[in-house]
Amino acid sequence: MFHFINLWLFCFAIWLLLSGFYDNPLLLTFGVLTCTLCVFIAWRAEVLDPEETPLRLGLKLQIFFYWPWLLVQILKSNIDVTRIILDPQLPISPTMISVKPTQRTDLGRVIYANSITLTPGTVTTYMRGETFDVHALTQEAADAVLEGEMGRRVTQLESKT
Repeated sequence: MFHFINLWLFCFAIWLLLSGFYDNPLLLTFGVLTCTLCVFIAWRAEVLDPEETPLRLGLKLQIFFYWPWLLVQILKSNIDVTRIILDPQLPISPTMISVKPTQRTDLGRVIYANSITLTPGTVTTYMRGETFDVHALTQEAADAVLEGEMGRRVTQLESKT
């Protein structure tokens, strides 16, 4: 029961933060109902795992260092992809690579895979067992994923629990 309450509180806090509606009773009621529905669906789908409670990663200070770093990586990749698109020769070299993540938990691997996908020029296409298949627009983007800086940062994020 504790995990359900934690998940609901986490969802409602995120809803309040993102919506910005603090004084409208109708919208607050919709927020409460939406969060309750989400927790109910998570319970019915049996995806609420005690190991992976949202507060485990959600309240850690390290995540506030990871987000700005990820944002900078996204901006740098946006610039790279824009240069490629605007270049008349269109210098792409599409590449598929397999990446073995170093994260221990499913949540850590999901954060890593989504971080790869959020970075323009790379997409995590498939997750199976202990490997990810990643499509990269250029060999340089593939090398950046294989270098593993993002993976190390996500592993560091999850290891501080």
